Amino acid sequence: MPAGPPLIDHASPNFGDRRGGVRPHLIVLHHTAMDTCAAARDRLCDPEAEVSAHYLIDADGTILRLVAEEKRAWHAGAGQWGGCTDVNSVSIGIELDNQAGLAGFPPFPAAQMRALVALLPGIMARWQIGPAAVIAHSDMAPGRKADPGPKFDWRALAHLGLSIWPDGQGAADETPIDAGGGIELSNALRRFGYPVGGGQMTADDPVLQAFRLRFAPGRTGPPCRADLKAADALARAHPAIDPGARSV
Repeated sequence: MPAGPPLIDHASPNFGDRRGGVRPHLIVLHHTAMDTCAAARDRLCDPEAEVSAHYLIDADGTILRLVAEEKRAWHAGAGQWGGCTDVNSVSIGIELDNQAGLAGFPPFPAAQMRALVALLPGIMARWQIGPAAVIAHSDMAPGRKADPGPKFDWRALAHLGLSIWPDGQGAADETPIDAGGGIELSNALRRFGYPVGGGQMTADDPVLQAFRLRFAPGRTGPPCRADLKAADALARAHPAIDPGARSV
């Protein structure tokens, strides 16, 4: 990891072995939604809570290493990405100290983002994880989770090669799509990795809401041409990893 942000080892007892001996091929970003980083740290290290993450980044940029990367931390919970349903076994979890649940998703401080930007390249290099595999907790658990939320700057992360952003979006065309377009949208989101159930995508579908939360914060209403264009671009450029090859 590049020199700069302080890193402190603060071991959590909440971990196990990665099932089937798999290697991580995803990085999942979270927010803590707690009053303080110390409170989040204590919970992530409490055996009774049965939750953890590999890293916790304080608002001031301090990085706490809680679980060794080769171990299975308990951060993802129920969900799916790219066909894999045991996301904990195939991922590295990073928690960002943010009082989202208490203060309406405040922005992530510059020091914290600098620390994340310094941390990610080393993880990605060690495990051969590409930028398309850096995802939101909300991506793999639509309707159940909303973190890291609409104030997280995914576009800036993508600009640094640490995540992705759909190419050539320009002005968003929010003209509603017809039923056929809704099915195309559903198929594109599935190819990209979202846990889509199938059929026509509708405005109240949790997957569409998760997709917009990350790639079009604030957009509402029925599925539109901008949604389809972005989803198709992502699916073509970054199709989901075959879970049969590297996951359980």
